[in-house]
Amino acid sequence: MDLNKYTDRLRADLIAAAALGDEKTQATAAALAAATESSARLVLFAALSELAAEVNAELTDRAVHLSFDGTEAKVDLRKKTTSSEDNPTFEEMTGDISRVTLRLVEQLKAKAEEAAAQSGQSLNSWMSGAVSGALRDQMMRGYGPKRDV
Repeated sequence: MDLNKYTDRLRADLIAAAALGDEKTQATAAALAAATESSARLVLFAALSELAAEVNAELTDRAVHLSFDGTEAKVDLRKKTTSSEDNPTFEEMTGDISRVTLRLVEQLKAKAEEAAAQSGQSLNSWMSGAVSGALRDQMMRGYGPKRDV
């Protein structure tokens, strides 16, 4: 499911509502529409994730699995498992991998490396999991993207 059609419609509706105003109002609405597109997509992700969680609560032997790749949301029905398959890695959840540079104070980096080693993971995998967990927690509060459900 391509989420762009929903964010495009939201943008078009906002611009249409602003058409009643002057040129400055229209330009402001167009800028706001563009700036809020990512936020709108995150809200759609949140809604889909919450829906999947509600459906999963009712299913006994199957689970709705959501994955997001850019602006594409994919849904499939899977047999429930009790293994780590229920908790995909960050890479499995997101698809394409992007490189980021993160600057940490040495003490914090050392503690992160220690935590990663204790969990038997590389620092990169551990940090990806930490970000994923933070996003999941934020999603539970209704503020950001959620991990696969």
